[in-house]
Amino acid sequence: MSDQSARLAPHYAKFKVTERLLLSGHSHQAWPDVALAGQIEAFEDAARDVDAKWNRAFAKADRVRDGFRLFLDEPGAELALGGNTHELVLRFLSSVDLPRRPRLVTSDGEFHTLRRQLARLDEEGVEVVRVPALPADTLAERLAAEIDDQTCAVLVSAVLFETSRIVPGLDHLAQVCAEREVELLVDAYHALGVAPFSTKDIPNSWVVGGGYKYLQLGEGNCFLRVPPHADRFRPVITGWYAEFTDLAADHKPGTVGYGHGAVRYAGATYDPTSHYRAARVFDFFVEQGLTPAVLRGISLRQNALLADAVDAAGISGIVRDQAPREEFGGFLSLRTPDAGRLQAFLAQRGVLTDSRGEFLRLGPAPYLSDSQLAAAVGHLAAAATG
Repeated sequence: MSDQSARLAPHYAKFKVTERLLLSGHSHQAWPDVALAGQIEAFEDAARDVDAKWNRAFAKADRVRDGFRLFLDEPGAELALGGNTHELVLRFLSSVDLPRRPRLVTSDGEFHTLRRQLARLDEEGVEVVRVPALPADTLAERLAAEIDDQTCAVLVSAVLFETSRIVPGLDHLAQVCAEREVELLVDAYHALGVAPFSTKDIPNSWVVGGGYKYLQLGEGNCFLRVPPHADRFRPVITGWYAEFTDLAADHKPGTVGYGHGAVRYAGATYDPTSHYRAARVFDFFVEQGLTPAVLRGISLRQNALLADAVDAAGISGIVRDQAPREEFGGFLSLRTPDAGRLQAFLAQRGVLTDSRGEFLRLGPAPYLSDSQLAAAVGHLAAAATG
């Protein structure tokens, strides 16, 4: 067992991380045991304070924002919170001027949140330009080349969800978007906690992400980072929290008001339990020294170990991208027409992975030992010949 996993694994006893091969770290990492204490605290606050619980709940939400700000490298980031990225993307899309500039530019490698919603808009007459995601090295440049006077927004991931490739050049893309008065939305979900990411490189961009994957926060913890110019927009899809400070005013038809900054993109009443849980987990990360840099180092080492083990096993029918590991996010993606069958076989052996089309994804996590990673590749080799 590696030093870090020996130290961390005991804190994940309820998820039995030493008894199972959880290579699902790119999708759903185990929660530390303190997460349960957060959920219990949420219940106890509600039982004691009833509707007066919200001051404490809002404090937890603020702690969650601070946790995300660390991983965005932006201490003062304006963050609207949501239960999932889809609702936040909808608020963004309802803000931009699609009637006047009905053209969106994206890649064909976006997660289903964007893929499905943009496809539906396409059916309704919005022009959606899909640029091939591969090669990732030139994706940002090719997206920038598609921008014209009819383009309203560009939407792209920081790390591609099928291949784990980091998309370089987002700073250049952001600059082109700013010059052409086009909004840029970056999906950072597969970057936070495993890959370098800083909004300082894309200061005028919108960013969505969440903690369901690498940050171990569980469901219900997503954010929309709004840029400094966000106050010029009036989202059509808007919750009553967006005027929370002005509820006592006389609201007449045709005078819908908004708050400033992230408040402008706020939602409505939600289940605060997720924030209690997330606040505890973010505090746990601080206690354990799991900073963005430390987590990146762990991820690189574990993924390199997995990649070397797969190469050494010489598994027939599996293709691995041989680019340096520094060009990838937090999981190892293996291309094979048998991805679905291999995933099912591994699950029967107690190895949890997942597959996306022809890609079998292996996602390590800091609480896994080197021997567990090696054992998982051994099961994969057996699955490929079984």
